Amino acid sequence: MPMQPLPSTHPWDDDDGFHEECGVFGVWNATDAAALTALGLHALQHRGQEASGIVTLADAGTASAKFNAHRGLGLVGDIFGDAKVMAGLKGRSAVGHNRYATTGETALRNVQPLFADFEFGGLAVAHNGNLTNATALKRALVRRGCLFQSTTDSEVFVHLIAISLYANVVDRLIDALKQVQGAYSLIALHDGALIGARDPLGVRPLVLGRLGAPEGGAYVLASETCALDIVGAEFIRDVEPGEIVLIDNDGLRSIKPFGRGQSRFCIFEYIYFARPDSVVEGTPVYATRKRIGSELARESHVEADVVVPVPDSGVPAAMGYATEAGIPFELGIIRNHYVGRTFIEPTDQIRHLGVKLKHSANRPMIEGKRVILVDDSIVRGTTSKKIVEMVRQAGAKEVHMRISSPPTTHSCFYGIDTPEREKLLAANHDVEEMARIIGADSLAFISLDGMYRALGRPGRDASNPGYCDACFTGDYAIPLTDLEGHPERVPALLAANGQ
Repeated sequence: MPMQPLPSTHPWDDDDGFHEECGVFGVWNATDAAALTALGLHALQHRGQEASGIVTLADAGTASAKFNAHRGLGLVGDIFGDAKVMAGLKGRSAVGHNRYATTGETALRNVQPLFADFEFGGLAVAHNGNLTNATALKRALVRRGCLFQSTTDSEVFVHLIAISLYANVVDRLIDALKQVQGAYSLIALHDGALIGARDPLGVRPLVLGRLGAPEGGAYVLASETCALDIVGAEFIRDVEPGEIVLIDNDGLRSIKPFGRGQSRFCIFEYIYFARPDSVVEGTPVYATRKRIGSELARESHVEADVVVPVPDSGVPAAMGYATEAGIPFELGIIRNHYVGRTFIEPTDQIRHLGVKLKHSANRPMIEGKRVILVDDSIVRGTTSKKIVEMVRQAGAKEVHMRISSPPTTHSCFYGIDTPEREKLLAANHDVEEMARIIGADSLAFISLDGMYRALGRPGRDASNPGYCDACFTGDYAIPLTDLEGHPERVPALLAANGQ
């Protein structure tokens, strides 16, 4: 999968931190389907900010059925804020996608939903996740004469469906899903139905909702419940791991071609990725993050005067920490929400000050105080180092860093943007060394068992963890086929994440 580096948001951005995956949204049989999809994608903007696309279906089930599409680079509001664009997206059914690319080129050919014409008609596909055998499948498909038009692993689905010998689109999709390995939530739209699917371990999220009355109402599929809320849809349930839901004019049908296996939902959805107002796998994200902070305080409290979150992701955990520790919670760091590409030339001096574009110290809340900083994770450590330095410059007497996730020691190959392992700070240093590197008086992470306790379990059961926690443990539940015997392929497989 040859890919070129993606331009950073800022010329000096060192890209230190996890990045969102992708967001998918689909609706069947609703007035203003395109507008609903645009709203849903807007609610899922946190899952991808590089590009967005919508494909609609008009006159479904008739000889005049027609697909309409619009894709663009940038944010949802910029792409779909034009009335002329929306007027061209006619139809009562639609599928949409927000893309976050890790290192792929930012080009329209990579923007989803992908669309292709088959003998059974048109099919639009939107995918969140990453396939761990995409390279092997691509080689086999190219040998069969398939021509790839993008650099995303998502296109593998399209070609597997195309060459399948089964008669109908659902059986072809099942045939394709049985050949892929990896993590995926997928929404597909064709002339007869809207289809949603999750990988057999349910690593990536997908929820089902309904607009209007149960009889004759519209169905909605989305990555998170916050997207249902924005369009006024009622949450029905999570799509189950390994389940395919088929929505057509006859209603809703469930197909389970993989049987029932152990669920391994991505634990980082609770820590960082999901929006705080979402409910994932039946658990409110906001409350979970507060419980994580409380557990973190019980495990690693230090005497201090104030608890300060690193905004925005550290806020709920810091609230939980402060309540448990009985220490005041203050917004000692203010985040600038309007950071875009800068016109300033990235000299060494400006590059050093770049973190202040995103965060600035609230000096009156910090000066002369012993500060506990709460953040969700440490990846390379460069941003943590700059934030600790900024808080010290604001007059803090002591700076203690507390992290609401265990140390990130392994790369994710299932759809989350993480660096190669040698670039992960926790993979190469113990906690004391990490504290010295970032300049903190002390550093502590929540333990793995503490993380599971915050999720309502007694601890981590190695025989059945219930979550994918490979970034902390190296326990990769899905085979990394493309890497077997080929460690040099790690950058390429990481590059496919989030496509």
